[in-house]
Amino acid sequence: MSLIAFASAKGSPGVTQTVTALAASWPTDPVVADLDPVGGDVALRSTAPDGTPLETERGLLSYAVALRGGRDAALDDHLQLLDDGTPVLAGVRSPAQVQGLGMAWPSVARGLAADPRDVLADCGRIVPGTPVGPVIEAADALVLVARSEVESLAHLRERLLGLREPLRISSIGSVGVGVVLVGDPGDRRSREDLERLLASAGVPVPVFGTVAYDPKAVRALRTASPRAQRRSLLFRSLVDVTSRIRELAGARAGGYDERQVV
Repeated sequence: MSLIAFASAKGSPGVTQTVTALAASWPTDPVVADLDPVGGDVALRSTAPDGTPLETERGLLSYAVALRGGRDAALDDHLQLLDDGTPVLAGVRSPAQVQGLGMAWPSVARGLAADPRDVLADCGRIVPGTPVGPVIEAADALVLVARSEVESLAHLRERLLGLREPLRISSIGSVGVGVVLVGDPGDRRSREDLERLLASAGVPVPVFGTVAYDPKAVRALRTASPRAQRRSLLFRSLVDVTSRIRELAGARAGGYDERQVV
């Protein structure tokens, strides 16, 4: 299936909310991988099906240790279930723990890309030299999440300009890149303005739409009935975004062995 990386250009625009909401509305059963190198939020915001906190020692760090030295490791051994049944690879608790991953990132990338399920990876803020770079390069799609505000869109444009060469944006065989805005789904102007801004800057990546910013609704979405979900503004804002992300990832999925992970 597909490995899809989600990241922000600056600050906290709602990447974790977007990933967890997408997982709740995804048409198949995905895995959520919390890979934010400055500390993951998924485990802090969620509980296990029995209401207890997620285990702090099982997740990304234990998976990386198991992969050390080029060894094989079963991803399922390091996953935990959220209260809605979504399997999650819990993230590190602090930036200091990232040091424990060492050179395991390429192996983590290969393991996630080879999983038979769709993997939605929260990669946090994307900056030059980010340790999660191998995962982004191995992904079938990179989705940048930004608030629909002028300053956030300006930072997004600059980040995409910086990524144009490393990711060979718009080149044949490169990682597919798209943008999801977080804000008012009825604000079509921000999406249209951003598409024009990116095209004029030489990075004509698609803007998939705007996801409603409503952190409290994410948990309700995961536990609501299908009928209640369909009435939710958050769910309705995810429908078209989800299909467009899957289409982008599907254009590259299936050829991981041909990719170069550095």
